[in-house]
Amino acid sequence: MKKRDYLICYDISDPKRLAKIAKYLEKEAIRIQYSIFLAKGATKEGIYAIAQNLVEMIDPKEDDVRIYEIEENTAVMGKAYDVDEIFIINH
Repeated sequence: MKKRDYLICYDISDPKRLAKIAKYLEKEAIRIQYSIFLAKGATKEGIYAIAQNLVEMIDPKEDDVRIYEIEENTAVMGKAYDVDEIFIINH
């Protein structure tokens, strides 16, 4: 299984959901800024599992969560989708 690094970024409108999501991501990834986490060395299956768990926590009408694949220490440019459509940005 190939491992990659991913940035997980969020904008959560409700303080309770925000706290729950931040607490969850602190267990799964490394916080690098207030609303940005790094999932270092994650497998595709692992990042999909994180995305699925986030889907269950957010309100897709009010919240925005994005996951970006990092390739060779550079963010890959591409289209981002809402997390309710579980995604990985590919080049």
